[in-house]
Amino acid sequence: MPYLVTEFEQTPNPNARKALLDQSICAGTRSYLSAEQAGGDPLAEALFGIAGVKSVMMLGDFVTINKQPEAAWPPIEAAVRRVLNEV
Repeated sequence: MPYLVTEFEQTPNPNARKALLDQSICAGTRSYLSAEQAGGDPLAEALFGIAGVKSVMMLGDFVTINKQPEAAWPPIEAAVRRVLNEV
């Protein structure tokens, strides 16, 4: 089921952004600190496939992405939109 990112919200952490979605992505919290932890979760694996993504948390109608400090937000945000829209 595709998800539309309605907005990216800044957080107090400059390396984290919250992607607000048009619908709920999951009922409980799914949090992964690495691609290895995400094994078996196709959506999380796809998000970790984005260059610069360090961790992923999904809850309700949002996804929080943490990036590597040297990574830039614009390409990560574009890729997150694409991955969530292609699910």
